[in-house]
Amino acid sequence: MLIHHQQGHVRLHNRLAAAAFAIACAALLPAAAAAAPSPSPGSATVNRSGTSFLTATAVGVGQPVQVAASTGDYLYWSFSAAAGQITEIALTVSLPPAGKRTGASTWTVDVFDGLRRRQACTAGVQTPIAAATATSVSLGCSLRRVRSWAEPWSGDPLPGTYYIRLSVTDLPEPDLGLPIQVDMLLGAHGDSNADDGELKAPLVPRVKPGEVMAEAGSVHPSASPSPTPDEATEALDWLPDLSARWIWTTVGGVLAAAAGVVGFSLTWRRRK
Repeated sequence: MLIHHQQGHVRLHNRLAAAAFAIACAALLPAAAAAAPSPSPGSATVNRSGTSFLTATAVGVGQPVQVAASTGDYLYWSFSAAAGQITEIALTVSLPPAGKRTGASTWTVDVFDGLRRRQACTAGVQTPIAAATATSVSLGCSLRRVRSWAEPWSGDPLPGTYYIRLSVTDLPEPDLGLPIQVDMLLGAHGDSNADDGELKAPLVPRVKPGEVMAEAGSVHPSASPSPTPDEATEALDWLPDLSARWIWTTVGGVLAAAAGVVGFSLTWRRRK
């Protein structure tokens, strides 16, 4: 009788655990569905990409990206992220026909902040391997929540500009240069009140390729003022301090030079 009673308790416990697991899965399904990026209505499609950080093409959340490129190219895009935002990146690379490829390839997506610091992905396939017979390969990256402030020594994501880099890291050399099609979409969600604090200035690099930026109050190189006495003193700090070692080294060098001249004059024979 005691054994049957214990078995009943075990069955009840298993049923309660299964019910709790089902409820947890049902609660997680809407969040997973909401995390998938979806295009914004009326957004213009971006058909280009950059080749470096300086030439990265700016894209917005929900803005579709369709770019024709070649295998082996480095493709760069940039986007802005605000405090409390969690960004999801979904990429699909349409590969060349299997008959033109000679082997498998490894693709990777990297994300950097405005200070060129590589940011970690909390979800998504960041470095997939495409088989030699695959027609496409999918990549994904979910960034950490952007913080409104952080310690200077930390690598936490802060508001500002972020960069996406798509590249192939391993493939047979004969497959370089084959045409590919890249589709990308960004999604974002989050709460700006996730943490307290305020960043003094966003991490947006002030760069303009091909242009010279003049800051307010800057002095033109041709009109640089003469150095002050303090600056002249600092400029002479690299000179070594005179000591007995320097004095004896100088005296020894002079004596060695004199001895060389005397020895040469004694051994040199004049022509008659």
